[in-house]
Amino acid sequence: MLCSLGIYGLWFHDFRSPFDVLLQGYIFVDRDGKHFRHILNWLRDGEIPPLKDSEYAQLLREAEYYQLLGLVDGVKTALSKRKVDEELGTELTRIDIIKCIQSDRVRFRGINLSGLDLSKLDLSFVDFSYACLKTVFFSRANLQCAKFRDVDAEASIFHNATLRECEFTGANLRGAVLAGANLQSANLQDACLIGCSFCGADLRSAHLQTADLTNANLEGANLEGANLKGAKLTNANLKGANLQRAYLRHVNLRDTHLEGAKLDGANLLGAIR
Repeated sequence: MLCSLGIYGLWFHDFRSPFDVLLQGYIFVDRDGKHFRHILNWLRDGEIPPLKDSEYAQLLREAEYYQLLGLVDGVKTALSKRKVDEELGTELTRIDIIKCIQSDRVRFRGINLSGLDLSKLDLSFVDFSYACLKTVFFSRANLQCAKFRDVDAEASIFHNATLRECEFTGANLRGAVLAGANLQSANLQDACLIGCSFCGADLRSAHLQTADLTNANLEGANLEGANLKGAKLTNANLKGANLQRAYLRHVNLRDTHLEGAKLDGANLLGAIR
């Protein structure tokens, strides 16, 4: 990127290494010029531009490179304020949840809990039906018999959570992480499980009828006795999975990765392979 020294000549002159000085009053800056206009505008009026989080991260790197400490502080402040604003948009906090679960028959139906950290809590039998649970952190939580009917839990984390006999009918779990989770006898009928990670998960006797498991990773998962009737398994990874006595009638397995999977006693009548 070429820049004229111009009115910013003294500013550039303070740097020792990032720039190569060329002839005719120009310097060469070996950086991507995408965010340089934001830097110039900040030098002119001190304003921090409204950007996406990913763009703020890029601008922060540029500000640190140019050693503009004021801009670094401004970007960090903008990011912190945005995080606070997002938390305020959530209807309940972790502390509110903890207070609520101390009573019987807890219901969070239709409530926006997006982004909350609910890890390691005892949330068994809680009704989350129709709630917005995007990016909620449920890692290692006890959610046995909890209800998630028609929830939007896209990209949520259920890593090593207890989800035995949970109901996820019609839920959107696109991109969710359920690796190592206990989903024994869970009901996932009609659920959107596209791109989900079930690595090493316990799905014994789980109900997965007509669930969409496109691009899902079920490597090493235990699906013994699971019902997958009508499930979509396009490009699903079932390497090393236990599918013994699983119900796979008329399921299209042509684009499914089944290397090392155990299929003893599985019902494969009419399955496309």
